[in-house]
Amino acid sequence: MSDTRTEKYFGQALKRKEDPRFITGTGNYTDDMVLHGMVHAAMVRSPYAHAKITGINTDSVKDMPGVIRVLTGQDVADAGLGSIPVGWLLPELKTPAHPAIALTEANHVGDIVAVVIAETRAQAEDAAAALEVDYEALPAVSTSHAAIADGAPLVHDDVPGNVAFRWEIGDEAATNEAFSGAARKVSVKLRNHRLVANPIEPRSSLAQFTPAGGDYLLYTTSQNPHIHRLIIAAFVMSIPEHKLRVISPDVGGGFGTKIFQYQEEVIVLLAARLIGRPVKWTARRSEAFVSDAQGRDHDTEAELAVSDDGMILGFRVNTLANLGAYQTLFAPAVPTYLYGTLLNGVYKMPAIHAKVTGVMTNTVPVDAYRGAGRPEATYLIERIVDMAAHELNMDPAELRRKNFIGPDEFPYQTPVALVYDSGDYEPALDQAMQMMNYAALREEQARMKGGKKILGVGLISFLEACGLAPSALVGMLGAQAGQWESSLVRVHPTGKVELYTGSHSHGQGHETAFPQIAADELQIPIEDIELIHGDTGRMPYGWGTYGSRSAAVGGSALKMALQKITAKMKKIAAHLLEASEDDIEHEGGTFRIKGAPDKSKSFFDIALMAHLAHNYPADLEPGLEATAFYDPKNFVYPFGTHIAVVEIDTDTGHVKLRDYGSVDDCGPLINPLIAEGQVHGGVAQGMGQALLEEAAYDEDGNLLAGTYMEYAMPRADDLPFIQHGHTVTPSPHNPLGVKGIGEAGTIASTAAVANAVMDALWHEAGIAHLDMPYTAEKVWRALKDARASQPQAADD
Repeated sequence: MSDTRTEKYFGQALKRKEDPRFITGTGNYTDDMVLHGMVHAAMVRSPYAHAKITGINTDSVKDMPGVIRVLTGQDVADAGLGSIPVGWLLPELKTPAHPAIALTEANHVGDIVAVVIAETRAQAEDAAAALEVDYEALPAVSTSHAAIADGAPLVHDDVPGNVAFRWEIGDEAATNEAFSGAARKVSVKLRNHRLVANPIEPRSSLAQFTPAGGDYLLYTTSQNPHIHRLIIAAFVMSIPEHKLRVISPDVGGGFGTKIFQYQEEVIVLLAARLIGRPVKWTARRSEAFVSDAQGRDHDTEAELAVSDDGMILGFRVNTLANLGAYQTLFAPAVPTYLYGTLLNGVYKMPAIHAKVTGVMTNTVPVDAYRGAGRPEATYLIERIVDMAAHELNMDPAELRRKNFIGPDEFPYQTPVALVYDSGDYEPALDQAMQMMNYAALREEQARMKGGKKILGVGLISFLEACGLAPSALVGMLGAQAGQWESSLVRVHPTGKVELYTGSHSHGQGHETAFPQIAADELQIPIEDIELIHGDTGRMPYGWGTYGSRSAAVGGSALKMALQKITAKMKKIAAHLLEASEDDIEHEGGTFRIKGAPDKSKSFFDIALMAHLAHNYPADLEPGLEATAFYDPKNFVYPFGTHIAVVEIDTDTGHVKLRDYGSVDDCGPLINPLIAEGQVHGGVAQGMGQALLEEAAYDEDGNLLAGTYMEYAMPRADDLPFIQHGHTVTPSPHNPLGVKGIGEAGTIASTAAVANAVMDALWHEAGIAHLDMPYTAEKVWRALKDARASQPQAADD
């Protein structure tokens, strides 16, 4: 029998229920799965960024130990498989074919040209390395500027000029007018460089086919199993959707890179059908570098118009977005609707105009990476606002404060489509400045100027849009998916409860946070509640986890389903107690008659009777479960202020992140411990971009940072203790009032750390801007060149 309780779970910093299995090594990941008769696949990947495939000698490996079959692009064509589709369409978007296995042409290093199936993984990989493939190398382009240059080689013949789309937003005439009357114009050319997501668990897929019923089973590392099922069944393999079950068990991080439909998932399904045995593939880390969707890669020219007293008047942006070799699931949306619509930031900007050109290159495809468009927008806005503060000789905090949208101005219509629902930005700024002792930092910076170590203070105020919504609107804008979410609540006769959600957890803490919501609504112990997710065969349809949507959208659907449960339990209680339903109150897990506490029924009593139906309302169905679907009315808009403090060694250029503080507003906190953990991880990723990480390519399309020997990931000793603070401004349009927090740390920290580095270099040597990452060599050279160009002081 369930005990009752009155203490609230919502808002408690509970340790995550899921962590014991992870820290004891008993998590259940895709690569842990073993099916009877299972064999292994190894991908043969192009060593060229661009090449014709002139021949594949499958006989070269057929006699190698364990080899069962070699699949080529011709097998894919013969099976009638469709191209991997794009999930967001823009007007006149160019979408070149993206086959599961390249048939005639490889378009980036790592493009799959053949697959070897063998008894063991080692045998498959040995044979894949030995397979003879003949190529004719073709000219390649690896950067946006190279791709759109006159006479540049085409990545795809059906994408003229390598331009996949041209998109713009805002009022160009109004923006031009704002600039014509501006006292000051601050401009910058900056690069938001490319990144590799590097989740701790590489991608993995295991497929099984049952000929008797024509049923497929796919275990895979997915952030949204239903989307994978829909795309594979309806668009690639042309099979009934109910014939494919997709299970995404424990997933070791995603950061966006496990949202998308990849070639390998289709390949193992086809292979399982063709050879009649389960087929598994798990990426090596070296494969992940050349096959996982990468992030960012913007080249931008921007200009900010300001008055002499620091009021922002207008903002002009022109961005080249490198999409890589193929259009993937969200690729067209990231540099457009997830970037251009966020260029207003937290400021009153009377006029904005932005142009974005999507460019195809012979590089790994680019798609959503933690933050997906919002970090790019935040970095651009906050970098140029800092530059404006330097230009005006104003403190960066005061320039921001002067331009904040006021709390009485919401809902606030921006010039770039979005309507902000709520916000109060100044308290977050004040709290962050107080927490970090901002005034003392500025005094310390002045004292350290000219010394061996110099100090930089990076302050940014940011906003993001998350909890993608509503379905009708995003459909009009090109989304090929809904943005609602589902939840099913099932109460068993014993009073134990299962929650089913279409959201998926891969580090966000759903198994703790969602039961916290349920425990409060049902007023039963959290130990009696279990969350189930990640299996299209068990849970109701849902759109998965990305864009910080789980709590705001999935949690709201859960709340609505729970309310249906308690409403039904009140009806049953009223019948059992021979009272009016209006006279029943629910408190401490007990349903009782108001004013007569001795006349009551426990949660267990009602749950049992709902299933027995021995003494039951005649007009009520037996059983106790409810499903709800929530389609949000608007995005939610978390915001905050982050402050980074760096020390730079002027002799070596080494940058040390000394201190970091974040004040975030994501509405009411379901679990503060989980929220802080999300911010902490996000800060590490954003700092990694600012100081360490870069997916650099040479001009021929070769990835120069394809292992951890060249790609520098942040480590524990790169990070200081992170101070956290929160303000609470509830969202007015979802039943929990919550906003997202999963991406906030990354959205904010890249800009905060970048501004800290540039703040130090500006105050020390007048350097206005450098592109990330701020490696020791880059910073040292910039200081050396700046000092060399300064006039020498005359001798006394």
